[in-house]
Amino acid sequence: MEKHISEPRINDRIRVPEVRLVGPNGEQVGIVRVEDALRLAAEADLDLVEVAPMAKPPVAKLMDFGKYKYEAAMKAREARKNQVNTVIKEIKLRPKIDPHDYGTKKGHVERFLKGGDKVKVTIMFRGREQSRPELGFRLLQRLAEDVLELGTVESAPKQDGRNMVMVIAPTKKKAQAMAEQRRKRDESGTSHEAELHETAELREAAEAQEVHDLVEADGIDTEVTPTEAETPATEAAEAAETAEAETTA
Repeated sequence: MEKHISEPRINDRIRVPEVRLVGPNGEQVGIVRVEDALRLAAEADLDLVEVAPMAKPPVAKLMDFGKYKYEAAMKAREARKNQVNTVIKEIKLRPKIDPHDYGTKKGHVERFLKGGDKVKVTIMFRGREQSRPELGFRLLQRLAEDVLELGTVESAPKQDGRNMVMVIAPTKKKAQAMAEQRRKRDESGTSHEAELHETAELREAAEAQEVHDLVEADGIDTEVTPTEAETPATEAAEAAETAEAETTA
């Protein structure tokens, strides 16, 4: 069995007598012998790459194959990064659910829809509840109305064995919801940093005011007068004069 080759054939691996040659800028050179195409590739310091092997004759292009592979890998990586996987979350309810529990379950549904995910809502019937499917139907209708701003019913309520199922799709696409969440996180981080900076400035101002108040209360003069600055020198001069007088005496 022939082995599958994922990469195109290049240079000496192209084993055909002639090719339809395309230049590095997309210009059509025409049908040339493969030897001539390889010579042109070598003169341009490029590779001869077979881009359409099933054509008659095969189409080959002059290009930098290493650069081509790198750019293709980066494009594939970016595509995977931006790929959005559709996720279906599931919430299970009972026909006679408690109002508090209903509020909690509805909050989960709203959170999932805000995140751009679909929600599968399942009503579970037990015992005699199976004879009252209208209870489940009314509950699902109520939930759909309560989250109408965030999602729409994609699959209407239908009986599935002992359960009743409904699917709600978000009004916002997954990518849009993720972008908004990132934007909110960035804004929150920026505002938090600004708040910390403002708090630090207020703390420094308060400390400076406190020092100022203490200085004024104690009557401390923080400036150094010329007399005070010259006192050590004056004292030294007086001591020298006294010593000289005693020596003379």
